[in-house]
Amino acid sequence: MRFRLAPTPAQEQALLDHCSHARYVWNLAVEQHQHWRPGRASAPGYAEQSRQLTEARESFDWLAAGSQTVPGLHKTEANRLRRLQRRLARAKPGSNRRARVKTAIGRIKARETDRRKDWVEQTSTALSRRYDLIRVEDLKIKNIVRSARGTLDAPGTNVRAKAGLNRSIHAAGWGLLVTRLEQKAPGRVEKVDPAYTSQICHACGHCAAESRESQAVFRCRACGHADHADVNAAKNIRDIAVGRTVTCLPRPTDPDRPPGRGALQPLGGAMNGEPQPVPSLR
Repeated sequence: MRFRLAPTPAQEQALLDHCSHARYVWNLAVEQHQHWRPGRASAPGYAEQSRQLTEARESFDWLAAGSQTVPGLHKTEANRLRRLQRRLARAKPGSNRRARVKTAIGRIKARETDRRKDWVEQTSTALSRRYDLIRVEDLKIKNIVRSARGTLDAPGTNVRAKAGLNRSIHAAGWGLLVTRLEQKAPGRVEKVDPAYTSQICHACGHCAAESRESQAVFRCRACGHADHADVNAAKNIRDIAVGRTVTCLPRPTDPDRPPGRGALQPLGGAMNGEPQPVPSLR
């Protein structure tokens, strides 16, 4: 332990509730494997249990209250940071007060950075030890977080919302996680082109932006298949890595739509049967 916790009575109760919920979910996952017997279907793996957990979080408020995101600032810390930033804007340049406020802001931001790095180290270590091959989206993060401010001649739109999104991306440490994975698992990390993977239905291959109903919900407009949006995209990325190409074709009403069975096709074109991985040319 690096720090000794001294929670208030309310915080202590929240920690007890959170830990009891985590223990309950863990025991359920272990029980799923303990009930497996020879002759039965295989016990659910990591991906299936993650899908079940996502569905459970949507159904039960007590489970959704637990955090599964990158740890950052607590609500009280974020509020204090905003107050200090306002105080800094009013402080006179070169004053002792301005120096004290900048120091306080630096402490809070350093705490946030330490928590993010700690999460990245633990997550990357767990993934590199658990899996022989790790596939990630080849995201151009510098392009994603580019400012939407625009120019005087062509001002941007939704600048404040885009700035908030950029801060969230930086706080999540996407690039740092991939970098540490490549360092801890050299040669075992594959980057996959993420184009249209969030809009394509893994079940039927239909591609439509409207199928992504929200950040978490994917519901195909063609076949009605529903899944967590991230899980559906992850399946498409997996298919790309094993040899199936993912392409977004025009809408069915488009007269220029080329022939084909849909958005997911094996290399070489559509075929009647399960797509097979493309043999290596090496």
